[in-house]
Amino acid sequence: MELVVLDKKGKETGRKVALDDAIFGVEPNEHVVYLEVKQYLAAQRQGTHKSKERSELSGSTRKLHRQKGTGGSRKGDINSPLFRGGARVFGPKPRDYRFKLNKTLKRLAKKSVLSQKIKDSNLKVVEDFKFEAPKTKDFIQVVNDLGLANRKTLFVLGETNKFVYLSSRNLQETKVLEYSEVSSYDILKAAEVVLFESSVEKIQENLRK
Repeated sequence: MELVVLDKKGKETGRKVALDDAIFGVEPNEHVVYLEVKQYLAAQRQGTHKSKERSELSGSTRKLHRQKGTGGSRKGDINSPLFRGGARVFGPKPRDYRFKLNKTLKRLAKKSVLSQKIKDSNLKVVEDFKFEAPKTKDFIQVVNDLGLANRKTLFVLGETNKFVYLSSRNLQETKVLEYSEVSSYDILKAAEVVLFESSVEKIQENLRK
């Protein structure tokens, strides 16, 4: 499979980049993608939620009334979950929501979302470019020239490109990441994916392992 390489003005350069069918042409596995996204979102959770249980509340431990003979329900102390301001039964405690997935599964998830972007014609390859200084205006021009205005777009760099990153930082619909930082969730969330030419072989090399 081959894709035409565009310049930053959205015009064809006359070059093509070869895409490995074992990476960009697989049958998407929806369940694997679901697990990868679930893991990513779980890792974002702080897990700092906490409510006090009965033993943690301050208050009298005096029994409110005798156990039998009153005609009312049996009650312990004022910290009982039965009362307003009392403890919570089995309340949340701080915890880590992260869970492990093996590398083979994670690679398959990334192959699946990349292949789906190719199928939907939502993946482009552009030749590497740089800015002399961080300018949001220049990056907006690139986005417009590529026909991606008002589209949620992920740009994948082959190496650190400070000025391109800083130029894009104020744009709500645009995200710029290095190839090693990109997750399946990032690719899935983007309506359009733009790969810098230098990132293609690095992505393929990483997913062939």
